[in-house]
Amino acid sequence: MKAVACACLAAVLTVALSTAAQAQEPKSAALAKQLAAALDAAKLDCIAAKDPSAPDVFIGALYFPGVQLLVVAAKYTVPALLTEKLGSKQYRDVYIDLNSASVPDSKVFVEDLGADGLKADRNENQPYDTYEAAGKRIAFDGDYKKQKLTKEEYQKAYGTADDRYSHLLQALLAQLKQTS
Repeated sequence: MKAVACACLAAVLTVALSTAAQAQEPKSAALAKQLAAALDAAKLDCIAAKDPSAPDVFIGALYFPGVQLLVVAAKYTVPALLTEKLGSKQYRDVYIDLNSASVPDSKVFVEDLGADGLKADRNENQPYDTYEAAGKRIAFDGDYKKQKLTKEEYQKAYGTADDRYSHLLQALLAQLKQTS
């Protein structure tokens, strides 16, 4: 009887721990891995799209297989030009244009090292992800004090960044599915 109770307790703990581990998985993790795999399969290193929730915002991504995914989103000073480039699948040009001539206050830039989604903390001696929005950059290295943030501010910034990055990845995935 005692062995059965221990086995049941072990099973409950295993489920609870695995659920807690899944809860900590960033929203962007599965999407970033999915986009990386789709880009690999299509033999592409760039993709771009319009933001479906904000038609005046464009998104571009540059992918370095197994290394990193760089994603930029912003309004553009001449949207008709980017719309034309999207139509002719000039994704690298869209990415470059968004980095160089976008409306500064509208720009979001994500450096996803590992192309595996944003992580709030980094493992020792490992690179870390960064997020920049409207000129304010945050490094997700776990050292919130160095960035003059409280732990709560850091966690809130991370949540906002992961949500926004997930949204951008979904738009890029949708564009990639349309082109394939």
